[in-house]
Amino acid sequence: MLGSAIQAQFAGKGIPILQLVRRLSQTSDEVQWNPQASPAIATLDKIDGLRAAIHLSGASVSGHRWTGAYKRKMIQSRVGTTRALVDCLTRLPSPPKTLLIASAIGIYGDRGNEVLSETSGPGTGFLADLCRDWEAAADSAATAGIRVAHLRFGVVLGRGGALAQMLPIFRLGLGGRLGSGQQWMSWVSVADVVAAVQFLLDSPEIAGPVNVTAPQPVRNAEFTRVLGSVLHRPTLLPAPAPMLRLVFGEMANEALLASQRALPSKLVQAGFRFGHPKIEDALASVLTTQE
Repeated sequence: MLGSAIQAQFAGKGIPILQLVRRLSQTSDEVQWNPQASPAIATLDKIDGLRAAIHLSGASVSGHRWTGAYKRKMIQSRVGTTRALVDCLTRLPSPPKTLLIASAIGIYGDRGNEVLSETSGPGTGFLADLCRDWEAAADSAATAGIRVAHLRFGVVLGRGGALAQMLPIFRLGLGGRLGSGQQWMSWVSVADVVAAVQFLLDSPEIAGPVNVTAPQPVRNAEFTRVLGSVLHRPTLLPAPAPMLRLVFGEMANEALLASQRALPSKLVQAGFRFGHPKIEDALASVLTTQE
């Protein structure tokens, strides 16, 4: 979802992009890579001299029960691919000046009502450990003089992702809060993600973790109410926490019931303006676009 949106935005501005693909490359703007190989890109000259690299790889967090095998897939798709890409970038005679790399506010763990900025320490749990290792995997890029910014995404509202999983249930009028509904949801529209990526590419002074979340997080109960209102559907059927834990296991506690009240402190301080600072505007925009 994010990669496609970023590509479309840059293409509209005439900004050329090379995309890494695992299959054989079919066009001049594709480069084949294999994260299990060393180096992962056999034709490194094709990526030499680029302005920036943007790495968004990662198996879905909420789309699968967290079995041991799936946890390993989540780790490899994030930590493993990051190490492989950084290894390639640091081999280049002219490496990119910037590496923007996906991360997530899951690094903060379940923090209740605590307000979280980029200076807040990591929490505990599988997601927190995964995100910490994910970010650490990019550290060696700095040895090649590459500026690294970790994009700590909240729940991204767009055509795919978490919202796409919710919509069928809510459109049937069967949606409701998750658990108590008091957990904080830090969200961001896909349009603001694309704008933030462009902003960060043009802001060489910003490095390290960056919370890519809207400035007004909401509790899950409020998100549920607004989504129902935009869809003109009732939201009277809550999903009890015990049922969520039974169905989704560990993922329920860390991805559905965890509370993360993250604020985009670095972006705001640098002057970034959100197009969708309020949940009502974001959902209305996304759902109108989907019609």
